[in-house]
Amino acid sequence: MGLSKTQRKLRIRRRIRKVSFGTADRPRLSVFRSNTGIYAQVIDDNKGTTLLAASSRDKDLASAKGSKSEIASLVGKTIAEKCMKAGIDKVAFDRGGNLYHGRVKSLAEGAREAGLKF
Repeated sequence: MGLSKTQRKLRIRRRIRKVSFGTADRPRLSVFRSNTGIYAQVIDDNKGTTLLAASSRDKDLASAKGSKSEIASLVGKTIAEKCMKAGIDKVAFDRGGNLYHGRVKSLAEGAREAGLKF
């Protein structure tokens, strides 16, 4: 019998995390995608702390109109702007077991447009 969808995603997430590790110089940009929203966190794995976070549920983005992909792009730009203010210009991208497609790709492209490098 094959893996369920959640088991498959968890296996992919673990495989990604073997390679993607956030340090103080290059923290990890972790993406979580739910049916209704998209969330991004910048994490320092050495300390085990979240440095910055942005989501589609933030007050300034909750009123944004558009498709889910357009809102994901806005979240990417927001997290990149927060990173630039904090002095972070390079991150390791962690797609969280999702395919690099659709909303996850839009978030990544939005972050790159705002100046974040990964």
